[in-house]
Amino acid sequence: MIVNVDLPPDKMNDVYIPYLNCNTRIQIFFGGASSGKSYFILAQRTILDILRGGRNFLIARKTAKTNRISTYNEIVKAIHNTTGLSKLFSINKSDMTITCVNGYQIYFVGLDDFEKLKSITPAKGIITDLLLEEATELSRDDFKNLSKRLRGLADVPKRQTFLFNPIYLTHWIVEEFFKGKFHNNDTLYHDDNLLILKTTYKDNRFLEEEDRQALENEKDSYYYNVYTLGNWGVLGGIIFENFKVEDLNGKKDNFNTYYNGLDFGFTNDPTALIRCAVHHNDIYITAEAGGHGWTNDVTAERIRPIIGNDYVICDSAEPKSIAELKQYGIQSMGVKKSKDYLLHIIQWIKQYQIIVDRSCQNMINELNLFQWAKDKDGNVINKPVDKNNHWIDAFLYAVSRIAQDRRGTMSKVRY
Repeated sequence: MIVNVDLPPDKMNDVYIPYLNCNTRIQIFFGGASSGKSYFILAQRTILDILRGGRNFLIARKTAKTNRISTYNEIVKAIHNTTGLSKLFSINKSDMTITCVNGYQIYFVGLDDFEKLKSITPAKGIITDLLLEEATELSRDDFKNLSKRLRGLADVPKRQTFLFNPIYLTHWIVEEFFKGKFHNNDTLYHDDNLLILKTTYKDNRFLEEEDRQALENEKDSYYYNVYTLGNWGVLGGIIFENFKVEDLNGKKDNFNTYYNGLDFGFTNDPTALIRCAVHHNDIYITAEAGGHGWTNDVTAERIRPIIGNDYVICDSAEPKSIAELKQYGIQSMGVKKSKDYLLHIIQWIKQYQIIVDRSCQNMINELNLFQWAKDKDGNVINKPVDKNNHWIDAFLYAVSRIAQDRRGTMSKVRY
């Protein structure tokens, strides 16, 4: 059964009309805030596709709660606000399932409700469409697991659609889909398997003037770059915003004193080394090394050309590894972990400008990812998130002694 419903062009933003019937397998709609991308996909295209028949949608976010208050509410509101649509859909509020009179369905899931995700079986046909709202919330593994829901024979091409604001440049989505294809000043890329469309508030003709002014007058450079211009930025809530990347070839071997830190790893986590120097009001990160599967003899061999006879401060949780490094000729010692030592070191570092050599890509990535944790209500707390921080930990170990020696003269820094 196909239900014919027309959507007049004057109800849509022109930039999206060419993609109303697009069947490209991977579709990415990203850019600035208030660009109308979510409304086009959720309240317009998805509803039209369900009415035409042949498609079942799985709409996912990181948590079921955020999915309910965003995508689910958006589609339900569009159904209720469009004349004649309410009688064509059955809405199950508790299960967050919407069923069209033709038998095709929309399911809303959070990755925190994995049992529901595993048990989804449409009443008619298979899941043909995976729609990821706020896709930057999801990991690559989340995406791969969700993609497995698109299996079986269908009469229409299967699609995976991403919707997001470009939060930070080192996100896996950039690596997976953008590199070598989509560049900073591009607005469109389209081949047989991939569509990328970048839009901003300027593409949304249904905004009020005060909405436009709010975006145009944004003072925070990060928010202006990401939410006004729709450009890839850095992660919100990062701890070390005081860093920049430079080519240090002309100066990185000319400092009098260096500080080295080592975070141990092996199978799942990498061993990570950072070498840095403190000069005037700057901390220079001059070199890094690391990798998976490094035994202590390999670690000694790999870091010796970098640190020479200088001391390296290591994670004190592994005294056996520290002892073995000493046997291999590496001057190593464990970090002193007093109460709240981590926060004290972070506070001390935040007084300086961090300058990272452009060769230290692992450190650059982690500086873009290292952020404060949040409580259950989403409020930032004085505790770093314990992930994406192997080279960060090595950096904190490296400067721990000088930071702790100078604690009495530290200025007050707001977190």
